Amino acid sequence: MADEFSANQEQIIGALVYSIIFLVLVTLGLILFFYYSRKKIIEKEVEKVNIKLDHQKKILQTTIKVQEKERNRIAQDLHDAISSKLNVVSLTTNVLLDDASMNTDQKEALNHILDITTRTLESARKIAHELMPPILDKFGLKVALEELFDEFTSNTPIKINHHIESLGNLDKSNELHVFRIAQELINNALRHGKADQLQMELKKELDGFELVFKDNGVGFDMNHYNKKSGIGLQNIKSRVAILNGQLFVESSKNKGSIFTINCHSYGY
Repeated sequence: MADEFSANQEQIIGALVYSIIFLVLVTLGLILFFYYSRKKIIEKEVEKVNIKLDHQKKILQTTIKVQEKERNRIAQDLHDAISSKLNVVSLTTNVLLDDASMNTDQKEALNHILDITTRTLESARKIAHELMPPILDKFGLKVALEELFDEFTSNTPIKINHHIESLGNLDKSNELHVFRIAQELINNALRHGKADQLQMELKKELDGFELVFKDNGVGFDMNHYNKKSGIGLQNIKSRVAILNGQLFVESSKNKGSIFTINCHSYGY
């Protein structure tokens, strides 16, 4: 009788052990099932987000390509149509000034026309260079940025301290993006930030570059920046996105701003 009871106990214990093992295995199976199911769902969501980001990036690339193409067309028109016609006006005016039959009043009027024509030619040249800087294509980003700084600082109280390194691993289209970013940062600092002292560093790194821009302007509220950015800042963000870079902004009221751009792999 005792042996039979002992045997029953062993059977019950064995059944319990097998039941517990079964439940553990089922539980593990369910956990693994939900884990991998959740992982697949997350992977699908990440894939959707990446597809959306790629689509947005392509739209940005197309928009900026169209923008640059239009800038190039306008710069060409300024050079070929406007500037050439103004040169004709200037030459004709000089010929008339050499005419001995011209009286003093007429010569004064012609000198006035010549002065306006000369200043308009200079303005057209400056606008054309800003739209499509020829020096960037001929001599590269470093020289183009240094010329840009000279244009802002010559005959003005603005000071720009800079340290620019050559980025030999950057192609022409990406050099143009960096140039436009620098151009936009300076314009924003002067126009909106009311700054008069700027600092820019462009450092080459092993797999990319880092650009740091500082100004002593009025600064802005970061909460406002995070909610809404102007066209200039949106343009900077778009170009940084095309370069596969990251933009970090620090600013506060009356304490200036710092923009840091890190790029370690390039778009296009």
